[in-house]
Amino acid sequence: MNRITEIRWHGRGGQGAKTACLLLADAAFTAGKYVQGFPEYGPERMGAPITAYNRISDERCTVHSNIYEPDYVVVVDESLLESVDVTAGLKKDGAIVINSAKEPEGFRPLLNGYQGRIFTIDARSISEKHLGNYFPNTPMLAAIVKVSKVLDEDQFAADMEESFHHKFASKPQVIEGNMNCLKESLKEVKGA
Repeated sequence: MNRITEIRWHGRGGQGAKTACLLLADAAFTAGKYVQGFPEYGPERMGAPITAYNRISDERCTVHSNIYEPDYVVVVDESLLESVDVTAGLKKDGAIVINSAKEPEGFRPLLNGYQGRIFTIDARSISEKHLGNYFPNTPMLAAIVKVSKVLDEDQFAADMEESFHHKFASKPQVIEGNMNCLKESLKEVKGA
């Protein structure tokens, strides 16, 4: 049977959730997977809630719709937990990854009875440390790779370094910061 890993991203416009979703699709494609990576468009504006989706599989996927029962959910902005049902349809054997300096178990009361695994990563401090500003997408990308195990971590890091060299060819000074951000994030994910 074709095993498809489905990931739903929740963020705010301008935080990089769409970019991280597309970077994950690129990395999975480079690793030889079949992929989909797409945002859900609406009347988005800077700071408004947005949703993006990934499907990753070893075989061709013929489903082309939003993801209603994800294996994993990534929450780029923890304030969304107060206004968006981020756990809607989330499979019990999956997990949620939240951008926060708080401990994972502290979020349980905000997750509408969700009993599955909860992970956190302090994307703010990691990105500010390595990039000099708040760019949560690279830490969140690394965190979901770590939690979902959808890609081999070492190969993922190597593929992302190559991608960063291409993407930031005119700004090579940001490559090292993004790689350090990615590598630290793979180590700093906390789980409950």
